[in-house]
Amino acid sequence: MSSNSWGERFRITSFGESHGSGLGAVIDACPSGVTWDEALLTNWMQRRRPGQAAWVSARQEADAVEVLSGVFEGRTLGTPIALLVRNRDARSEDYAAIASGAVRRKGHADDVWRDKFGHVDPRGGGRSSGRETLSRVMGAAVAEMWIRSRWPSIEVVGLASRVGAHRLSWSQSEMESRLEILRREDVDACVARFPDVVSLQATVEQTLIAAVRDGESYGGEAWVVVRGVPRGLGQPVFRKLKNQWADALMSVGASSSFALGFDQDGDTADRGTVFHGEGASPLRYGGVRGGLATGELMLARVGFKPTSSVMDVSKLGRHDPCIVPRAIPVLEAMTWLMLADQLMLEFGSSGGR
Repeated sequence: MSSNSWGERFRITSFGESHGSGLGAVIDACPSGVTWDEALLTNWMQRRRPGQAAWVSARQEADAVEVLSGVFEGRTLGTPIALLVRNRDARSEDYAAIASGAVRRKGHADDVWRDKFGHVDPRGGGRSSGRETLSRVMGAAVAEMWIRSRWPSIEVVGLASRVGAHRLSWSQSEMESRLEILRREDVDACVARFPDVVSLQATVEQTLIAAVRDGESYGGEAWVVVRGVPRGLGQPVFRKLKNQWADALMSVGASSSFALGFDQDGDTADRGTVFHGEGASPLRYGGVRGGLATGELMLARVGFKPTSSVMDVSKLGRHDPCIVPRAIPVLEAMTWLMLADQLMLEFGSSGGR
């Protein structure tokens, strides 16, 4: 199996299986001298880990990171940074029927992986498990450490915009003003990372709790907002910012669609004189034109299919009834990795023009 690495200049390699000894990441090309921020790394891991609400996977993992190489006396060395998290709460016996072939889970990748690779680890989904994403989050923490040391104004914020049938109730003007100031901690303080009125958050929570009880699942949509990106970032024609961003975000499991910018009531069907007209929201472009950053707020929308584990599979295992809330940190992580790669392509490892 290949393709376990992402990035051209700032490169991360993900390794490990859901029920193996552990999972980790090797980050290559992080410059030397970057201040190591242990609190930032811990925060990333806590935001992604399971077991934090009644309606998410009940798997209890501390996700404590071991730094194996690349850091000395509180700063990066410029050598490969190897990070490891050991699995503590795997329940491999839950997957005995799947391993024997007696059970095939509809919507999962079990059969496709077995047909392609022959010998696979079916426990918890192996490499196709959502647990693999902790490797990406570790890599993103390092990417953020470097980026913030050079471009402290860059911010990445993800949020749930739709969970099942429940959508954000913001008007367009309200949305534009909120996205300019919304912070990660604001979103994390909301139920299901759905930053709407309390009553609608409560409805979303009730929907997810009922889904766990009934063996149901839901799809949804997440938004990723980026502020402070240098104008002109991007490498046409085959390293455009938009296609690199799409590649990064669509690598996240259960993602089903990517769109750049805000499409209110299908405004991409508008006549050009309307779409590009006076007073049109710059969010329509998503902060990218001609493959380059405009310097304005960047916005991407990612759709997710309903979780594949439903009915008895869901009730007997430990699964999320909706991927979107816990996918938010992962989407943010892939965005930080994409930005680190693009910034290094543009400016080199030292930063600055």
